[in-house]
Amino acid sequence: MYAPRRYLMCPPEYFRVTYSINPWMDPGKPVDVRLALAQWEQLAERYRALGHTVHELTPRPELPDLVFAANGALALGGRVLGARFAHPQRYGEAAVHREWHLAHGCREFREPEHVNEGEGDFAVTASCLLAGRGFRSSPLSHPEAQEFFGRPVIGLDLVDPRFYHLDTALCVLDDARDDAVMYYPDAFSPGSQAVLARLFPDAVLADEADARALGLNAVSDGHHVVLPQAAQGLAARLRERGYEPVPVDLTELLKGGGSVKCVTAELR
Repeated sequence: MYAPRRYLMCPPEYFRVTYSINPWMDPGKPVDVRLALAQWEQLAERYRALGHTVHELTPRPELPDLVFAANGALALGGRVLGARFAHPQRYGEAAVHREWHLAHGCREFREPEHVNEGEGDFAVTASCLLAGRGFRSSPLSHPEAQEFFGRPVIGLDLVDPRFYHLDTALCVLDDARDDAVMYYPDAFSPGSQAVLARLFPDAVLADEADARALGLNAVSDGHHVVLPQAAQGLAARLRERGYEPVPVDLTELLKGGGSVKCVTAELR
């Protein structure tokens, strides 16, 4: 069984790539905004068809990356840890997310002291937070999140710049269980690979082809796993484990370095 989820998204009305802050971004490749918006709308409708609720941020022309809503905060149990972005091009997004959460029932909001990019680098399991570091979020954000949420935080070192956020290399498949994740081992340092193998011995492992398709940048409700349609091998492995893959096409947004999870913040 799976429970309905609440998601926060932002239409890519002003999405464009005019700077490069990750290896996927190339300002020389034009963005088809109409196609990006159509792909985004299909994803939002897919969530609604699965019984989930989609809330929307208002797009801002000065914030082309606001579409990547997962980066703006971590919401858990009525508490929200805001984001502090690593790159100045995205600084303004933090205030947009803060205003939205305060206007929509946030019980307690924390302005972060240290750089973190929300669900980009924090993943929620049943009993802990997994936290990425190495390219964007500061290691100092990990104890800050642990103190605020009162949950253990397990730090994981990312070593491949293509997988600059944890959510490009790992996905929690069922946050009601502590053993249900999928990840790409080579995105992590040897020590972090050992930690993941110990914590999740039955994890679904992605190969390089699926990882390069950002197949791990997925959203799961515990049964349905919405993921990029190019990650066909990963979809097959998920089906073998009893999950229902839901493939979607977000290739236009991939030009900004994100896919399904990057555009989807979960409101827990």
